[in-house]
Amino acid sequence: MNSTILPRFIFFSRWLQAPLYVGLIVILCVYVYEFGLGLLHLVMSANQLNETGVMLLALDLIDMVMIANLLIMVTLGGYETFVSRLNLHGNPDQPEWLDEVNAGTMKIKLALALVTISSIHLLRTFIDPTQKEFYVVMWQVIIHLSLVVSAIAIAFTDKIMTASHSPTSSS
Repeated sequence: MNSTILPRFIFFSRWLQAPLYVGLIVILCVYVYEFGLGLLHLVMSANQLNETGVMLLALDLIDMVMIANLLIMVTLGGYETFVSRLNLHGNPDQPEWLDEVNAGTMKIKLALALVTISSIHLLRTFIDPTQKEFYVVMWQVIIHLSLVVSAIAIAFTDKIMTASHSPTSSS
């Protein structure tokens, strides 16, 4: 076997992830559909809802948007980082963050997105805490704090690793 065939085959295997990113786009389409239904429900029942009801439905829609943002970050950033360049340079719609994407920044962005999504869920619980039992609320807070600590740890680890690889660091 030629010594270049195996490395080329291994390098080509990254394309096996492409269908996964297409699947995330399908999931995004489902979220757009669900968002449309939720928005229609909010508009159609606005005169029957009190302020808390409107706020809870709005938080549900915000949650969907945050998850959609997470799907976009994973799809674009993951494809760009692990599969192939998107070659969007010069495109006025290219997200600014895409130029700075690497595995470390992807982890930080994903961790922060999860913290934000968790915050929305926690806010929803705090708006109407009587709907949840004490232990459910307690576990939601614990999970949220765990996500916050994890995001801080990931960012701190990335900062240390980036500093140790910078040309100004001493070896």
